[in-house]
Amino acid sequence: MTDATDPTRYAFEYPGESGTLSRDQTVLIDEVIDDPHVPAFDFQVVNDEKLGIYDAIAGGQEVAGLTYNVAGDNRLVLLATAVSPEFRRQGIATELIRRVLDDVRVQGKRVTIMCPIVRTFIDHHPEYADLIDPEHPGASQGRPHLS
Repeated sequence: MTDATDPTRYAFEYPGESGTLSRDQTVLIDEVIDDPHVPAFDFQVVNDEKLGIYDAIAGGQEVAGLTYNVAGDNRLVLLATAVSPEFRRQGIATELIRRVLDDVRVQGKRVTIMCPIVRTFIDHHPEYADLIDPEHPGASQGRPHLS
Protein backbone atom coordinates (compact mmCIF):
# COMPACT_ATOMS: atom_id res chain seq x y z
CA MET A 1 0.00 0.00 0.00
CA THR A 2 1.32 3.44 -0.90
CA ASP A 3 1.63 6.17 1.73
CA ALA A 4 -1.25 8.62 1.11
CA THR A 5 0.81 11.43 2.66
CA ASP A 6 3.59 11.04 0.06
CA PRO A 7 3.57 14.33 -1.91
CA THR A 8 4.65 12.58 -5.14
CA ARG A 9 1.57 10.35 -4.99
CA TYR A 10 -0.49 12.98 -6.87
CA ALA A 11 2.28 14.66 -8.86
CA PHE A 12 1.43 15.28 -12.53
CA GLU A 13 2.37 17.72 -15.24
CA TYR A 14 0.62 18.29 -18.54
CA PRO A 15 2.37 19.23 -21.80
CA GLY A 16 2.84 22.99 -21.86
CA GLU A 17 0.73 23.66 -18.77
CA SER A 18 0.20 22.98 -15.11
CA GLY A 19 -2.78 20.94 -14.02
CA THR A 20 -4.68 20.77 -10.77
CA LEU A 21 -6.01 17.50 -9.42
CA SER A 22 -9.42 17.56 -7.78
CA ARG A 23 -10.25 15.60 -4.65
CA ASP A 24 -12.41 13.33 -6.84
CA GLN A 25 -9.37 12.56 -8.98
CA THR A 26 -7.25 11.79 -5.92
CA VAL A 27 -9.89 9.31 -4.68
CA LEU A 28 -9.69 7.46 -8.00
CA ILE A 29 -5.89 7.57 -7.97
CA ASP A 30 -6.00 6.03 -4.49
CA GLU A 31 -8.18 3.25 -5.88
CA VAL A 32 -5.80 2.55 -8.76
CA ILE A 33 -2.79 2.49 -6.44
CA ASP A 34 -4.24 0.76 -3.39
CA ASP A 35 -7.15 -1.37 -4.59
CA PRO A 36 -5.96 -4.09 -6.96
CA HIS A 37 -8.94 -6.40 -6.38
CA VAL A 38 -11.64 -7.20 -8.90
CA PRO A 39 -14.73 -4.97 -8.71
CA ALA A 40 -17.40 -5.97 -6.21
CA PHE A 41 -19.89 -6.46 -9.05
CA ASP A 42 -19.83 -7.05 -12.76
CA PHE A 43 -20.36 -4.28 -15.25
CA GLN A 44 -20.38 -3.90 -19.01
CA VAL A 45 -18.21 -1.43 -20.92
CA VAL A 46 -19.78 0.27 -23.92
CA ASN A 47 -17.77 2.46 -26.29
CA ASP A 48 -19.95 5.37 -27.42
CA GLU A 49 -17.81 6.50 -30.36
CA LYS A 50 -20.17 9.36 -31.22
CA LEU A 51 -19.76 10.95 -27.77
CA GLY A 52 -16.18 9.76 -27.22
CA ILE A 53 -16.74 7.90 -23.98
CA TYR A 54 -16.32 4.39 -22.68
CA ASP A 55 -19.26 3.91 -20.29
CA ALA A 56 -19.31 1.39 -17.46
CA ILE A 57 -22.89 0.13 -17.13
CA ALA A 58 -24.23 -1.94 -14.22
CA GLY A 59 -27.88 -2.85 -13.86
CA GLY A 60 -28.81 -0.50 -16.69
CA GLN A 61 -27.15 2.43 -14.90
CA GLU A 62 -24.01 4.32 -15.92
CA VAL A 63 -21.62 3.99 -12.99
CA ALA A 64 -18.40 5.29 -14.54
CA GLY A 65 -16.89 6.60 -17.73
CA LEU A 66 -13.63 7.36 -19.47
CA THR A 67 -13.80 10.18 -22.04
CA TYR A 68 -11.54 10.45 -25.05
CA ASN A 69 -10.88 12.27 -28.30
CA VAL A 70 -9.85 10.61 -31.54
CA ALA A 71 -6.48 11.87 -32.81
CA GLY A 72 -6.08 10.45 -36.29
CA ASP A 73 -6.62 6.86 -37.30
CA ASN A 74 -4.25 5.31 -34.78
CA ARG A 75 -4.45 7.30 -31.55
CA LEU A 76 -6.90 8.13 -28.78
CA VAL A 77 -6.40 10.96 -26.30
CA LEU A 78 -7.67 9.66 -22.95
CA LEU A 79 -9.10 12.72 -21.21
CA ALA A 80 -10.80 11.89 -17.92
CA THR A 81 -12.02 9.03 -15.78
CA ALA A 82 -15.06 9.49 -13.56
CA VAL A 83 -16.91 7.15 -11.20
CA SER A 84 -20.22 8.01 -9.54
CA PRO A 85 -19.53 8.68 -5.83
CA GLU A 86 -21.60 5.74 -4.59
CA PHE A 87 -19.53 3.34 -6.73
CA ARG A 88 -16.05 4.56 -5.79
CA ARG A 89 -13.48 2.45 -3.93
CA GLN A 90 -14.93 -0.73 -5.43
CA GLY A 91 -12.31 -1.32 -8.13
CA ILE A 92 -14.45 0.06 -10.96
CA ALA A 93 -11.99 2.75 -12.11
CA THR A 94 -9.18 0.22 -12.22
CA GLU A 95 -11.18 -2.34 -14.17
CA LEU A 96 -12.66 0.27 -16.54
CA ILE A 97 -9.20 1.56 -17.42
CA ARG A 98 -7.92 -2.00 -17.92
CA ARG A 99 -10.79 -2.83 -20.29
CA VAL A 100 -10.38 0.43 -22.24
CA LEU A 101 -6.65 -0.17 -22.70
CA ASP A 102 -7.31 -3.77 -23.72
CA ASP A 103 -9.76 -2.47 -26.34
CA VAL A 104 -7.20 0.08 -27.58
CA ARG A 105 -4.66 -2.74 -27.93
CA VAL A 106 -7.10 -4.91 -29.91
CA GLN A 107 -7.73 -1.95 -32.25
CA GLY A 108 -3.97 -1.56 -32.81
CA LYS A 109 -4.01 2.03 -31.55
CA ARG A 110 -1.89 4.09 -29.20
CA VAL A 111 -2.89 6.58 -26.52
CA THR A 112 -2.03 10.04 -25.33
CA ILE A 113 -2.82 10.32 -21.65
CA MET A 114 -4.33 13.53 -20.29
CA CYS A 115 -6.06 11.72 -17.41
CA PRO A 116 -3.89 11.39 -14.29
CA ILE A 117 -5.85 8.33 -13.18
CA VAL A 118 -4.98 6.48 -16.41
CA ARG A 119 -1.37 7.68 -16.06
CA THR A 120 -1.23 6.23 -12.54
CA PHE A 121 -2.77 2.97 -13.72
CA ILE A 122 -0.15 2.54 -16.44
CA ASP A 123 2.64 3.48 -14.03
CA HIS A 124 1.45 0.62 -11.79
CA HIS A 125 0.75 -1.77 -14.70
CA PRO A 126 3.77 -1.42 -17.01
CA GLU A 127 2.43 -4.11 -19.32
CA TYR A 128 0.31 -1.29 -20.82
CA ALA A 129 3.19 1.19 -21.28
CA ASP A 130 3.68 0.14 -24.91
CA LEU A 131 0.29 1.71 -25.73
CA ILE A 132 1.55 5.23 -24.95
CA ASP A 133 2.36 7.18 -28.10
CA PRO A 134 6.06 8.09 -27.77
CA GLU A 135 5.61 11.34 -29.74
CA HIS A 136 2.52 12.42 -27.77
CA PRO A 137 2.66 10.78 -24.32
CA GLY A 138 0.52 13.38 -22.52
CA ALA A 139 0.53 13.76 -18.73
CA SER A 140 3.57 12.70 -16.76
CA GLN A 141 4.58 12.66 -13.16
CA GLY A 142 5.76 16.05 -11.97
CA ARG A 143 5.12 18.27 -9.03
CA PRO A 144 1.99 18.01 -6.87
CA HIS A 145 -1.13 19.96 -7.92
CA LEU A 146 -3.94 19.46 -5.40
CA SER A 147 -7.05 21.56 -4.97
